[in-house]
Amino acid sequence: MATVVITGGTGLVGTALAKSLLDKGHAVIILTRKIDPARQQAGVSYALWDVEKNYIDPKALADANAIIHLAGANVAEKRWTKKRKQEIIDSRVKTGECIVHALQNNPHKVTVVAGASGIGYYGPDPVIPNPRPFDEEDKPFTDYLATTCVQWEKALEPVKTMGIKLVTLRTGIVLAREGGALDKFKQPLRFGVATVLGNGKQVVSWIHIEDLVRLYIRALENESMEGVYNAVAPAPVSNKILMLTLARRIKGKYFTAFHVPVFILKLVLGEMSIEVLKSATVSCIKLHAENFNFIYPGIEAAIDDCVKRN
Repeated sequence: MATVVITGGTGLVGTALAKSLLDKGHAVIILTRKIDPARQQAGVSYALWDVEKNYIDPKALADANAIIHLAGANVAEKRWTKKRKQEIIDSRVKTGECIVHALQNNPHKVTVVAGASGIGYYGPDPVIPNPRPFDEEDKPFTDYLATTCVQWEKALEPVKTMGIKLVTLRTGIVLAREGGALDKFKQPLRFGVATVLGNGKQVVSWIHIEDLVRLYIRALENESMEGVYNAVAPAPVSNKILMLTLARRIKGKYFTAFHVPVFILKLVLGEMSIEVLKSATVSCIKLHAENFNFIYPGIEAAIDDCVKRN
């Protein structure tokens, strides 16, 4: 069994991933800026790192067989001020550079690094009927989120020159009961309102957290899996279908669909409104070529699982 170091290990995905790794018999070390006993997970070890000093506990590196890099400020948590946008970039790029520096300057036996990225890399769907879904060979877009994803991915690329396998998962909207996007989507339903954003036609490429966790573990365990993969389910849906499916599962017939006007979204969210109104149809055909079978390929089963476990 492997020893896996995780950055961002106390977040939504990191917590679920650590549990699954432990269940499979792997050892888990979570990197943290400060070891807080109140936040520790059973069975998990913790090690210090200091991104500004390019420092990772040498013992953690010496013990590790693999690193999973999930660290990064929540893109949707705060309004995108100039300062916040730089925080989002730095939290991804500087942490990746810290990993590379530590691997270059410390003894280790790491053979694989798996890093997160986002489908924001691709930008919006082309304005043509039935556009081809984005695949891993498509070029990046030029807006803020796309350029952030490019820098995010490039930060880890030097590990390949050390003979370390690099896997990058460009991840869609993650659906989970524990928090994240679905938690925000559910809030208006407490008042019987299903909030559809704009006209609701924009395509949402999503993935259930259980499938995402399985992908990270597969990246570590499967030698053939290498390079960039779109971590999205095979059936993207419109924002309207997503919200109405969620509403029906929670409220039955007792809800009202409300289309939030674009001008209100722009007023409240600022530049971030571009992302929530953007249609992004992303393909997972490369995962199918790897014979990866989704537990939750469709939105109804995914939402049903997240909601029924609450």
